[in-house]
Amino acid sequence: MARSAVSSFDFDASLAEWNVSAESWLASNEARLRQKQPRRLDGLATSVVVFNPEGKMLVVQRAGHDSMPHRWEIPGGAVDRDDPTILHGAARELREEAGLVAVRFRQLAAEGEGEDLAVFSNRNGTRWFCRFAFHVDVESCQDVRLDPAEHQAFVWASEEEVRDQTMDGRDLPITYKSMRALILEAFKSRRARNEACSL
Repeated sequence: MARSAVSSFDFDASLAEWNVSAESWLASNEARLRQKQPRRLDGLATSVVVFNPEGKMLVVQRAGHDSMPHRWEIPGGAVDRDDPTILHGAARELREEAGLVAVRFRQLAAEGEGEDLAVFSNRNGTRWFCRFAFHVDVESCQDVRLDPAEHQAFVWASEEEVRDQTMDGRDLPITYKSMRALILEAFKSRRARNEACSL
């Protein structure tokens, strides 16, 4: 799919740390990262949590010809050198992978309490990345368009469907335990935010 231009978006002040280039963030957080992974990181990746008005989350199924074929995840990918900021990289990946336009980055999504960043390797352990995930509001949930080179299907899944990894009688296997933990924590975080708003 051709590289997508990123529309302007807004972000919560709590996300200012990620409104910098990947290179700048890596340089500023080198000591912190070495505690998680002693080897030099090869880059940053982002994931994007999108809820529809019914409170279901967008999950996409990896293409059958790609790594982890037919498994499910949330949209995301590498932050490129020419992405002005990490947030721009996340918005671009959302546009490229799901055709959705980010309008507001709300908050960081984590795998659990105090787990604001995740370090992982590629399949053969030769390259290491740090991943951030963000709760994002989009222009419209109606126009999901997948890049067939990367994903073959999408669903709007409930927390229970992700937890059970089934939907309407079919399997919904999530790529990794850490991805499943991230998704479930995002549902929990959204619930807490909604409860705080209603007080």
